[in-house]
Formats: sequence, structure tokens, C-alpha cells
Amino acid sequence: MDNTIILETNRLRKDFGGLVAVAGVSVKVRQGTSHSIIGPNGAGKTTFFNLLSGVFKPTGGTIYFKGHDITALPAYQRSHLGIGRSFQITNIFPNLTVLENVRLAAQSRGRDNFKLLSDFRAFGRYQERALEILELVGLRGKELTVAHALPHGDKRKLEIGILLATEPELLLLDEPTAGMSQEEVPGIMEVIGKIKASGGKTIMLVEHKMEIIMRASDVITVMHLGSVIAEGTPAQIANDEAVQAAYLGGTHTYRGWRAHQP
Repeated sequence: MDNTIILETNRLRKDFGGLVAVAGVSVKVRQGTSHSIIGPNGAGKTTFFNLLSGVFKPTGGTIYFKGHDITALPAYQRSHLGIGRSFQITNIFPNLTVLENVRLAAQSRGRDNFKLLSDFRAFGRYQERALEILELVGLRGKELTVAHALPHGDKRKLEIGILLATEPELLLLDEPTAGMSQEEVPGIMEVIGKIKASGGKTIMLVEHKMEIIMRASDVITVMHLGSVIAEGTPAQIANDEAVQAAYLGGTHTYRGWRAHQP
């Protein structure tokens, strides 16, 4: 097996009764790349992410992570192997400070993971790591802010920070700009760019905003009605007639997408 492939699915399928949400999807994700999954509502993108992260069990097919079959593993074991997942709905500890949120996530990967009620000063290395992550995601200076008091865009940054603190090799980011104002989007784009530039991470991204997809992606996989209809670079996808017909829905939107190419 190609050791540059960090994640591979082989004919992955998920049925909900008579509904086929994911229909035999085979995808290969190369280590260190940014690989986006796009498609219209109902295409199966989030269900696909739920299969990768262990939220759902597949009806059929296999999932390989770093060459190992993880199809039957529960979500917590996949997390410990190095797969981190964010969700469309912000997932933070609202009554803890920004620093405490990230520090506890870092602590969960250390030998002190069951000592959650100990004095935080005993865990200096986790606090140091948390501060490094807050710098990366643009929240340095807001360490003592209680999480629920953050603006929505900063809550999304905090969620990514919590995810990074668990030291994942593969980040599954499910619509990281969901619910954001247009003014908040560049901040998340900057965070994703910094993560990519820092090296050592592979990013899979589900996102509807084309400016993020086109600027952040090395490879784009297009899903429609549970199946893959196209895959390629942003330039290839922007010029794919099948994508235009099935997803973009007309020449006007198509040209708008192309305008966002890097």
C-alpha cells in the first residue's frame, strides 16, 4: 500500500432504511494535503465524515488509516490514533475559559488525562502547549475569556484549537465557517492556512463557501446523491462540465466559482 496515503476508503456505503446516503465511495487522501469534499445539500458529505470519524457504522466497504483497517473501530479509538473531527455545531465547554478548554484537551492526550480536578499549575507543559495553539488560531490575549462570551467566529477558532490540542494527524473540518458573518470568514481561512503551513497535518474539509475551497484545497472531491462524480485540483474541478451540471447549476454560478481560484 502507498505509504503517502494517510486515509483511504474502499466502496464505502451507508444506508438509512431505503435511503442510500453514501453509495460506494472510494477516496484516497495523501498525507500533508488539504482535501475538500463538496456537493449540494443531500450529497452525503457529512454522512461520509461521520463514517470516517466513527460516528456511524458503514453498511458496507472499508476505511483504512495509515494502512490499517479501522472500519470497526469506535470514534474514541480513532481519535487516539490521530483522527480529529470538528462539527457544524460548535462543540466547546461554554463555562470554562478559552485557556482551560484547550489545556484540558491537551491534557487528555498526556499521562495526566484522568487528573482533571488537579491544580492547573501542576500541568505547566499542557498550559504551554495550549498557549502555543491559541497563538496559532488567533486567540492569544483571550485566554481568560469564558468561552460562551466569545463571538461566534472566535468560538469556531476555539473549537479548532481544542481539536489541535489532541494532536491529530488528520483533521476533519465539517463546515468550519457555518453560521459566520462574511467578516468573520477570513479569520478562519487564515487559521486553516497556518495549520497547513505548519506541516505535519492533513486536512479534510467540508465547506460550502467557494472562496475557502478554492484557496485552501490541493484536491477536491465532488459528491452528488451519495456518489463521487469528480475529483481533481481546484482548476480541474472549476472547469469540469459534469460538476457544472450536477452541482453548480448554471453558467453564472460556474463563472463565479472560477473567480475564486487561487
